[in-house]
Amino acid sequence: MKKTFRKTELLSPAGSFDSARAAVNAGADAIYMGGPLFSARAFAESSAEDMLLDSIEYCHMRGVRVFMTLNTLLKDSELDIVGEYLRPYVDKHLDGVIIQDMGVFRRVRELYPELELHVSTQAAITGARTAKRYMEMGAKRIVLARELSLEEIRSIRRQTGAELEVFAHGALCYCYSGDCLMSSFIGGRSGNRGKCAGTCRLPFDVTDINGSRLNKKDEKYLLSMCDLNTLKRLADMIEAGVYSFKIEGRMKSPEYTAAVTSVYRKYLDIAEAALSEFEAEKDCDSEHRNGDAGALGSKTKALLYKVEKSDEKLLSEVFDRSGSTDGYLDHKNGRSMLTIYEKPELRSRDEQLIALIREKYIDNDMRLPVDAFMHIKTGETPRLKFSCGDISAEVESGVIIEKAGKRPTSAEDVRDKIAKLGNTDFELRSFETDMDEECFVPVSALNELRRSVCDELKRSILKGEC
Repeated sequence: MKKTFRKTELLSPAGSFDSARAAVNAGADAIYMGGPLFSARAFAESSAEDMLLDSIEYCHMRGVRVFMTLNTLLKDSELDIVGEYLRPYVDKHLDGVIIQDMGVFRRVRELYPELELHVSTQAAITGARTAKRYMEMGAKRIVLARELSLEEIRSIRRQTGAELEVFAHGALCYCYSGDCLMSSFIGGRSGNRGKCAGTCRLPFDVTDINGSRLNKKDEKYLLSMCDLNTLKRLADMIEAGVYSFKIEGRMKSPEYTAAVTSVYRKYLDIAEAALSEFEAEKDCDSEHRNGDAGALGSKTKALLYKVEKSDEKLLSEVFDRSGSTDGYLDHKNGRSMLTIYEKPELRSRDEQLIALIREKYIDNDMRLPVDAFMHIKTGETPRLKFSCGDISAEVESGVIIEKAGKRPTSAEDVRDKIAKLGNTDFELRSFETDMDEECFVPVSALNELRRSVCDELKRSILKGEC
C-alpha cells in the first residue's frame, strides 16, 4: 500500500516480528531489522529466527519500507556468501541495506545495482568529503555519526545535497558507534561483529598513578552515556537538513518500540506542521516588509511546540538509563552527557501504561479498510470485488446461484459472511450488493470467495509495491 509522501521519515527498530508490528502500528514510515547474519544486533530475536521475510511482507502491505542491517565488519572468507545471503530478501523486494564495511558495499553494489544502499553510522561519517565519496560509489543515504552538531549536519547537507539519516532517540556510545574495541579486548565480544557486551555501562573507578581513587564513591558510571532524546529539537533538525529520524533500539522490547515510535510520530508531525506555518508567516512577513527576510523576531524553531509531560513520562517508563541528553546538537561532549550515578535497582513501573501500549500497538494490528461489492444473480456465478484505495481485486465462484427452496439468503447474511476477515490484513469498511431476491447462496461459496479475494488483493498490493 503506497504511503503519502512525507518531507521526513520516522525510522524505527525491529528486533523481532512483534517489534516490526509495533513500529508499523505506532506510525513508523520505515523499519530497520537484522537478518540471521552480519547484523550489529547479533542477539536479536530476528537473528535467531529469520523473521525478516515475513516482516517485509507485513510492512509492505501497510506502505512501510524495510531496511536490512548488514552493518558488521566481514572477514574475507565471509564476503563470498553475501550475494546468496541477500538473494531471498532482494527477491522479496527489500527496500535497502545499511552497510558499514566498504568491501561489502562494493560487493552488494556489483551484485544488486538496483538495491538502495545506506552507509551505516558505524562508518563514522563526520564530514562532506567522505559523504561525497560514498555517494560517488552509489550510496542513496548517509547515516551520519552521532557526534555531529546541528551546524555540522547543516554544512554536510549544504555541500552534498545528500539524503541524511540521524539518530534521534536511544542509546549513545562512549566511542564512535561500532568503532569501540573495549568489549572485544575485555570480553572477546566485538561491537564491530554485532556482539557488544556494553562494557561501558559497567561501574569503574578512576585512579591516579599512586592508585588513589579520583572519583567520588557514588560516581562510578563514568563511561555510561545518557540516552539521546531530541523530542524538543525535531524542528531544528528538519531545518538543518535531516530527512530520516532514527530510533535506536538494540535489544529493546516491542513495548519500547511502540511507545517511542508513537511519541516521535506525534511530535515529528507537529514539528513539520509548525515549520510549514513558520515559513509561510516568514514569507508573508518578508513580502510585507518589501523583501526584508528578518521577519519573525525572537521566535525560534526550537520553541514552535512544547512537549507534554505525559509523553516524556511514557518515554522514561519504557526505558530509563538515569537521564537523557540532546547529544551533540549544540555542544561538544562533557560530564552532563554521562549517567555518573547508579540508577536505583527498585523503581516502580506503570504496568497499566505498558499494558495500554501493548493493547493499542502490539495486540491489535493496523488493518487495511476495504470496500466490498457483491454481484449475485439467479442463474449466474457470484462475483466479489474488494477495493483498497486505488487497488482492487475481483474473484468469481464456480457455483451457479439458484432460486431458494425454503429460506432465501439475505443481503445481511452475505455481508456477515464477507465481513469475517479474521486474521487477514483487511477489515470491511463498506459493503454493497447487486442481488436478486429469493435466491440461495451456499455459505461455503461465500467463504471461498472471501478467502480468494483477500489472497488476490494482497498479491495485487504487494505487486504494486515492487
